[in-house]
Amino acid sequence: MTEMRLQRALARAGVASRRAAEELIEQGKVRVDGAVATIGMKVDPDRQRITVSGRQVKQRPRRWLAFHKPMGVVTTASDEEGRRTVFDFIPDTAGLTYVGRLDVNTTGLLLLTTDGEAVHRLTHPRYRIDRRYTALVHGRPTAEIAAAVREKVVVDGRPVATSEVRVRPGSEGRSILDVTLTEGRNRIVRRWAEAMGLRVDRLARLSYGPVRLGDLAPGRYRPLTPREEAALYKAVRLTPEAE
Repeated sequence: MTEMRLQRALARAGVASRRAAEELIEQGKVRVDGAVATIGMKVDPDRQRITVSGRQVKQRPRRWLAFHKPMGVVTTASDEEGRRTVFDFIPDTAGLTYVGRLDVNTTGLLLLTTDGEAVHRLTHPRYRIDRRYTALVHGRPTAEIAAAVREKVVVDGRPVATSEVRVRPGSEGRSILDVTLTEGRNRIVRRWAEAMGLRVDRLARLSYGPVRLGDLAPGRYRPLTPREEAALYKAVRLTPEAE
């Protein structure tokens, strides 16, 4: 493994996000080969011994998975109500975290990875990563919805950042909204629709950045292809091994 910044090595090992790793370093809790670490130093995790509060940090192989989250499954590691979580579907979950939460009634693509710094960037508004959704809605005629989506819609005092919207007629007086967002605020698609006087019957995420759900069946997962991984890192201006 090539050298990388210590903060990134800690994030890659699943210790903490890069920002939290910087705090650990500033607090003097991180050592490299027995010496107190400093912010910005570069390390080779394969050759050097890194410890946090006396415990050795072990690098995990980088993993990226695409998962099709079914309805009723929660995006969390455990659930107090005993509902199934996304991690119940994956045999080996060591070091995995999700990229962008989906609420319990939203289905579709969920990315999981062991790379904490990539998660931070993929979910940060600075990088404007596209998320594409399709929603089945009702509450207004299709023609009215088509006009409404062309107007600025404000949620919590901020305009919703849509980059592409298409409105189609559905069945039984409902409409289909295909929308691409460049932000990931909590339940933002549902709240965007509600701000236009709509009710969401179904909602699914079809893609996240360059990765598409495709024909992946609900409850199934697959590793990302090398091309997909490379495209993700390019989108957030990271290289897989070093900054």
